[in-house]
Amino acid sequence: MPTSYRHLHLATDSHQVLWVTLEVQGEVSNLLTSDVLDELQHVANVARAQRPRGLILTSGKASGFIAGIDLKRFSEFNTSATALAFSTQGQRVCQLFADLPFPTLALIDGFCVGGGLELALALKYRVASNRPATRLGLPEVKLGIHPGFGGSVRSIATLGIFKAMKLMLSGELISAAQARAIGLVDACVDPEQLRDTALHTLLKAPRYRRPPWYLRILNVFTPARQLIGLKLRHDLAQHTPEAHYPAPYALLQLWETHGGNRNAMFAAEAASVAALVTSPTAQQLVRVFFLQNRLKALGNPANCSAQRVHIVGAGTMGSDIAAWCTQRGLQVSVQDHTADTHDANIATADVIIEAITENRAAKQQLFIALERQAKPDALLLSNTSSIPIEDIASGLREPQRLIGLHFCSPLFNMPLVEIAYDAHAYDHSLLLRVLAFARRLDKLPLPLQSSPGFLVTRLLMPYLLEGIRLQQQGIPAAIIDQAARDFGMQLGPLEFADTIGLDVCQHIGDTLARKSQLDVPLTLYHKVKAGKLGKKSGEGFYRYRNGKILQTERATWNGNLALLQSKLLAPLRQEARECLAQKIVEDADLLDAAMIFGAGFPAFRGSIMHDPQV
Repeated sequence: MPTSYRHLHLATDSHQVLWVTLEVQGEVSNLLTSDVLDELQHVANVARAQRPRGLILTSGKASGFIAGIDLKRFSEFNTSATALAFSTQGQRVCQLFADLPFPTLALIDGFCVGGGLELALALKYRVASNRPATRLGLPEVKLGIHPGFGGSVRSIATLGIFKAMKLMLSGELISAAQARAIGLVDACVDPEQLRDTALHTLLKAPRYRRPPWYLRILNVFTPARQLIGLKLRHDLAQHTPEAHYPAPYALLQLWETHGGNRNAMFAAEAASVAALVTSPTAQQLVRVFFLQNRLKALGNPANCSAQRVHIVGAGTMGSDIAAWCTQRGLQVSVQDHTADTHDANIATADVIIEAITENRAAKQQLFIALERQAKPDALLLSNTSSIPIEDIASGLREPQRLIGLHFCSPLFNMPLVEIAYDAHAYDHSLLLRVLAFARRLDKLPLPLQSSPGFLVTRLLMPYLLEGIRLQQQGIPAAIIDQAARDFGMQLGPLEFADTIGLDVCQHIGDTLARKSQLDVPLTLYHKVKAGKLGKKSGEGFYRYRNGKILQTERATWNGNLALLQSKLLAPLRQEARECLAQKIVEDADLLDAAMIFGAGFPAFRGSIMHDPQV
C-alpha cells in the first residue's frame, strides 16, 4: 500500500481493520479540497482491491472530523462548470466508499459538517463522541447552496424525509446525542470509549440504520413527494423568502422531481449546486461567513477564567443576560438597582454587568459604588446602548476599568455584542479580557470607540425614526414594515420600535439628537405621552395581545415600494458613512458585520455601503 499520501495516514490493526486517519496538511481543521479528495479516492480503490476486514475513517486533528469544503477556495468556483466538476468529484469519492464490499465506519470527535458529514453518510456506520465540541450538520443553505456530495440522497435514505429535510433546510448543527436520537449516528459515547466502540461496532456489523417502511414508500411516489414538498415549502416561506434565499427551495425542487430515482437525484443535486454556487447570494453569504469568523477570532474563550457574574438591574435585559450567562455554565447573581447599592455578591464577582435604565447620572453613581466594593481585577461592564462610556466613567478613580458590553436586542436572536471603550483612556489588557468573555458567552464581539449610540443603535435609530416619520406622513405602518421585510430586514422599523419600547426610542433619540442632526418625529412624543409604549403596554404603532400583533384589516397603499425602501434605508446608509469617517470601527467590513449580526441587515445583500438598492 502506498505510503506517499500527504494528507492521510494508513495503518492495519491485528483485526485486519484498516484505519485511515485524515490530517490535512497546513490547516487547523480537515477541509475537503480536490487534492484531498484525490487521496481519498485512491485509498478507496486500494482498499477495494486489498479487502481488509473493515475500514475506519478518523481524524488526526484536535478540532474534529471534517469541517466541510475549504471556503477559502470558494472564489475558484467562478463558473458553473468548475463547481459541477468539484461536486461530481465529491460524489464519486463518496460513492466509492459507499460501494466498498465490507463494513466501513466514520469515527467522529469534534466537528463533522457539510461535505464531512456527506462523506460520513457514505460509510455504513457512524460513531461519535459525546463531548460538547462534537457537532454534526449540513449547513450548506447558510452559504447559499445545499449538499452537493450526495448528502441530500443519503441523509433522506438514512433518516427519512422529515428529519433529513429539517437538518438540511435549517442548516443547524446538532450534538452527538441529538444525532443519536434521530438515527444519524449509531452510537454516542465518552471520548475514552470512542475507538473501542468504533472497532466493536465495525466487527459486529449490525443491521444498517434505515427509516421506517412508510417513510421509504413516501420517497417513491411522486404525488406523495409533491404533497410533502408543498407543506415544507409553505413552512419554509414563513421565515425564508425564496427571492432572497433560493437554495432551500432548489433542494426541495430536486427532491420533489427526482426523489424516486437515486441516480437522477445525484445528478440533479450536483447540477443544482453548480448553478447556486456562482449566484450573488452564495458569494455574499460566504463573505458573511468570513466576517463571522473574523469576529470570533477577536476573542479566545480559553483566555477567560471568569466564573462568577453579578448583574445589577433585574429588568428585561438584566434577566435575559442572566439567563444567557447561566446557560453558558457561569454562576450568576442578580440584584435590583437601588440608590444604596450593596450586595455581598459584588465583592466576589469576576464580572459585574450593569443593566439599569439609560440614565447617565444613575449609571455614574452606580459604578462609583461598584468600584469601591468590587475586586481589583473584576471586569466592570455597562450594557448601555447610547451613553458614551467616558461619561459614565467620569467619577471613577480608575475610569479605564469601565468598558461597554452592549448586548444587541433581542439578545437571544442577535449574536453581536458591542465592546465599547474610551479611545483616550482604556486598558488594552482589560479590553482583551472582555473580548474573551464575550466569546465565553458564545457571542460575536465587536470592539469600537465609544461614542453616543455606539454603532448599532446609532445606525438603527435613523432607520426607526425615518419609519415613524413616513407613518406620520400617512403611509400605513404595516406597509412600511412590509417594505422593510421585503428588502430583507428581520423586523420593520415600526414593529422594531414597538419591541424596544417607544419610551426607550424617544430617550435614545433625544440623546443622539443632542450630538447630531437627528430629528425625532412628534408622533413618538405623542404616543409616549399617551402611554402607548409598544408591545410592553399593549399598544404602540400596533395593538398587541399576549405579545402578538392583533391583525387588523389589510392595509393598502398605492405608492412606489422601491422608493419607500430607498427612503427608509437612506438615513442608515448616511449614518454608516459618518461612523466610518469618525473611525468608530476599523473598516467597512466590521461595520457590515455590526449591521448583519447586530441589527438584522439581510446577509444576502452583502454591504450596507454598496448595495445599489439602498
